[in-house]
Amino acid sequence: MLKIAVVLCTLTGLLCSCSPSPRYTVDRIKKEKSSEKLTAISPEEIVKPPPGTKMRGLASFYAYDFHNKKTANGEIYDMNGLTAAHRTLPFNTWLEVTNLSNGRTVIVRVNDRGPFVEDRIIDLSLGAARELRMVETGVQEVEIEILR
Repeated sequence: MLKIAVVLCTLTGLLCSCSPSPRYTVDRIKKEKSSEKLTAISPEEIVKPPPGTKMRGLASFYAYDFHNKKTANGEIYDMNGLTAAHRTLPFNTWLEVTNLSNGRTVIVRVNDRGPFVEDRIIDLSLGAARELRMVETGVQEVEIEILR
């Protein structure tokens, strides 16, 4: 009887540890414009523009709710690190992000997917947001340049 209980507990533990959390079931997600559904981004949509490519838009940051949890690429998120979430750039893309209101810059590496707010182009770690002096505002207009 004890043997059966041990086997059942082991199998239950293995099965539960294999199921992904809802946040990580799809590592490439986008919002459909016609609805609020999240859908997978096809591999064709994940393209790396050449170094020197620049983009402008709104940046936000994420911190405490995700600290020490897995990012979309499987790393553990460090809110004090210099990382970012982008919808379509490949993981490990290096970016220079410039706060257009004060000229401060920071170099970050893409290791997560997001942001999940339609008008934003990038989600920064808290550490990157601190470097850009945008923690107080929460959302800031930035320019992103692809480095490599």
